[in-house]
Amino acid sequence: MNQTELLEETLILAREAGSAIMGIYQKDFNVEYKADASPVTDADLAAHKIIVAGLQQLTPDIPILSEENADISWEVRKSWQRYWLVDPIDGTKEFIKKNGEFTVNIALIEHGIPVLAVVDAPALGVSYLASEAIGAFKDKGDERIELKVTTKPNKGLIRVVGSRSHPSPDLAEFITRFDDVAMVSKGSSLKLCLVAEGSADIYPRLGPTCEWDTGAGHAIAAIAGAKVTKLDGSPLVYNSKDDYLNPYFVVSAIEE
Repeated sequence: MNQTELLEETLILAREAGSAIMGIYQKDFNVEYKADASPVTDADLAAHKIIVAGLQQLTPDIPILSEENADISWEVRKSWQRYWLVDPIDGTKEFIKKNGEFTVNIALIEHGIPVLAVVDAPALGVSYLASEAIGAFKDKGDERIELKVTTKPNKGLIRVVGSRSHPSPDLAEFITRFDDVAMVSKGSSLKLCLVAEGSADIYPRLGPTCEWDTGAGHAIAAIAGAKVTKLDGSPLVYNSKDDYLNPYFVVSAIEE
């Protein structure tokens, strides 16, 4: 299966999971809490089952790491050169609030780099998809447009996207480097997609995230032309250590 076919099949799978999520979203649903106090709902688990089963059928030889099946030891994972990284619902808090800003995230990671991904926002009726072979796109079902970041010099108005549910005290200090700032709040991996589509210039993530939160959005943004780096300027990479926590990072279309 080539990258174009694999990307389209992944999009179908993400939307299938999204449909199941919406069936639960429109009703009452159970909310439970994990050991780290993060919420999980019936929809997270339903989407997880659909995505894992679908990926196993599509690519039976590629391992899968999902937020809802994350108890895979480093001894096993450290040999992975290629694997699927899945967040069945990114933005569970947004899902619980019913504000629509949650996504289904599926990314293919190769040698620590996201190379193919889908971010589906089922409540908003929009999907983002990208692969290194063919580019990055925004798909509304009846329209698909190619994504390219809007680069701008480090002066003038800078549109900074921040978290809807996880405000960071470090963000206020970070943005003092810019003379004129417009803040944009958004939930889930949609923050990375805003930079990819040119609706924001920079997304500094100065708070905790896990790899499944960012892998798919990272691919969309990077393939659209954004820089995705740690604060020291080095690349943000995946599956390089025994835990799943990301360092602080920045997604930027700004030319320094």
